[in-house]
Amino acid sequence: MALTLPIQAQEQPQQQVTTTQEQTKKTIELPQWMKDIKFSGYGILQYQSEDKEGDSHNEFNLRLLRLILDGKIGDFAWRAQIQTTSNAGPGNPTVMLYDLYGEWVKFKELRVRAGQFKRPFTFDNPSHPITQGWYSYAIAVNALSGGGDRTGEKASGGRDIGIQLQGDLFPNSNGRSLLHYQIGVFNGEGVNQKDKDSKKDLIGGLWVMPIEGLRIGAFGWTGTRADMIVGTYTDPTTGKVVNKLASLCKNRYALSIEYDKDEYLLRAEYIHSQGWGSGKPNDNTVNYALGDKADGWYASAIVPVIKSKLHAKARYQAYRDNKQWNRMKTMYEVGFNYFFYKNLQLNFEYARMNDRTAKKHNYNFFDVELAFRF
Repeated sequence: MALTLPIQAQEQPQQQVTTTQEQTKKTIELPQWMKDIKFSGYGILQYQSEDKEGDSHNEFNLRLLRLILDGKIGDFAWRAQIQTTSNAGPGNPTVMLYDLYGEWVKFKELRVRAGQFKRPFTFDNPSHPITQGWYSYAIAVNALSGGGDRTGEKASGGRDIGIQLQGDLFPNSNGRSLLHYQIGVFNGEGVNQKDKDSKKDLIGGLWVMPIEGLRIGAFGWTGTRADMIVGTYTDPTTGKVVNKLASLCKNRYALSIEYDKDEYLLRAEYIHSQGWGSGKPNDNTVNYALGDKADGWYASAIVPVIKSKLHAKARYQAYRDNKQWNRMKTMYEVGFNYFFYKNLQLNFEYARMNDRTAKKHNYNFFDVELAFRF
């Protein structure tokens, strides 16, 4: 009898099969124009004091905050800038679109800008509020360039809507241009305003740059201010008194000189204006007592005491809203700008004021500002 033994099958180890899945990271490739968008901004906090008789005050103030988007699409650059400020008075802030423009920048000899931007009038008006270095632009610049214009238009930060050509010509052996030109056509109504009379303002400037840092220029401006109240009449149909509106001409010029190099900033300008106006912003009633002429001038110097750390400054300025000595306003200003860091600075300013329209002509003015960029 045969003995049959069960044969135990040898257990084979189970092969571990590891499946590796490749992880594919999906990235979204942004178009170049989106990569070129830059966000920036700056703010200015302010303390101001003035002992003018009958109107003395001291106050903390939020001077302004600006948020900026810059970008480029091919040969076109663009900017959008929004400002919030308390220019209507402390506790009464306003938010406003300040800049919105595109510019063809392919050639430095000819650039074309369209939209809302600074009027090409004076050296002071287009300068940055922080690097400009003072508590404000010169009185004459504000009154005759659209800051709080004598004509009565809304305070516009010197801006208008239009189109402008500009360029740099005649490069020397080092490639530095010797001549700059700019000319623009604008609505003539100020910031965020449509043209009310279909007449345009023409503004132009020309300056030479004989040595590095030096500019010597001249500017011209001719145009109109629409919907000015020049008088009243009685409507024969209704018997009501009605305002008589008209577009009034404005003609201006400015002569300017500036040296800006190695942290030295020296600038002087004279501005002359011919044309009726209210004499104050946001007012369209003609003030005939002011006459149809005004002018102003200033000379300023900002110089380094400690390079990139401390600058001393002085400015003399005057403005005559009727081009007569009996209404001249004069400021003698001194101060300093201290840089904690590149993008954080403290500005201090004292001014002795002489206002011939005030009850007491002479009084004191102080301004302290903390300015930062991001």
